[in-house]
Amino acid sequence: MAFKFIVLTCLVAAASAGLVPAAVSYAAPAYHTAPVAYAAAPVAKLAVEEYDAHPQYSFAYDVQDGLTGDSKSQHETRDGDVVHGSYSVVDPDGNKRTVDYTADPHNGFNAVVNKEPVAVKVAKVAAPVAYHAAPVAYHAAPVAYHAAPVVHAAPLAYSAPIYHH
Repeated sequence: MAFKFIVLTCLVAAASAGLVPAAVSYAAPAYHTAPVAYAAAPVAKLAVEEYDAHPQYSFAYDVQDGLTGDSKSQHETRDGDVVHGSYSVVDPDGNKRTVDYTADPHNGFNAVVNKEPVAVKVAKVAAPVAYHAAPVAYHAAPVAYHAAPVVHAAPLAYSAPIYHH
């Protein structure tokens, strides 16, 4: 019986190595799928803005908040490559900072900064509330305390690792 098993094992090994042609060959099954239809999405045309050789604009804003004391403003105009403007803001130190600026291709950007003290009145949001808490009587109940016994464990032995080269 053992002889037959050894011969069979040798034949299988020889067939696996390619020495003996195998009677049965296995191949992966072939799957055929339907062709996928592909249509390219239409390319969106980007709207290109025309170049304005002589841009012009003017804007301004002003904030005056009596509740918080916030005070700031700005105005600016542009005519071609020349810009004129000014802005002001109240700094935390109580001074009003005003910046007048101009910009053009010949002189570049120029700014003049002025500071002037301003008395800023900030309205109180809410009046202080008087708070009087009633006294609370506190009586602690006596607590019985018993210490748990202390158990000491035996010391552990440590050794340095052994290195072999």
